[in-house]
Amino acid sequence: MQNKPLVWFLLVGAALVVGGGMAFAGDNWMGAWKLNPVKSQIGPNDVRAQTLTYESTPAGIKVSSVGIDAQGKPMKSEFTTKFDGKDVPWTGNPMADTASAKKIDDNSYESAWKKGGKVTVRASVSISPDGKTMTVTHTGTDVQGKEVRSVAVYDRQ
Repeated sequence: MQNKPLVWFLLVGAALVVGGGMAFAGDNWMGAWKLNPVKSQIGPNDVRAQTLTYESTPAGIKVSSVGIDAQGKPMKSEFTTKFDGKDVPWTGNPMADTASAKKIDDNSYESAWKKGGKVTVRASVSISPDGKTMTVTHTGTDVQGKEVRSVAVYDRQ
């Protein structure tokens, strides 16, 4: 949890894995989500502010992340996926150059972050029954081999 890169993409991790073009437009995570650091279990080196946006495009679901890292610097990343488990390019994430997402149901999906073809972090994303909260759990290791473990909670905007 004290990994600067994880800070950057706690959520993107949340985000970390969206997918599937227009056919998945009904997925309950579509739209904008703002990190709630009070409800989250994140470390002092994790992001201070983050907004994740999920939008349907002809190529699949585009996941964008913008925010402020623990040092007060702006951060931005994005990827587009179809929930088919295939690796897709991920720009702006120092802990991953690809993501591979797999939809479980309209309220949840799982994602693997990879750097140089090696899985670094696994993310599990779920939407609350009332559709107002998204929880992203990250586990794995960063590029330095340090343990990554966090729970990021996002509120629907």
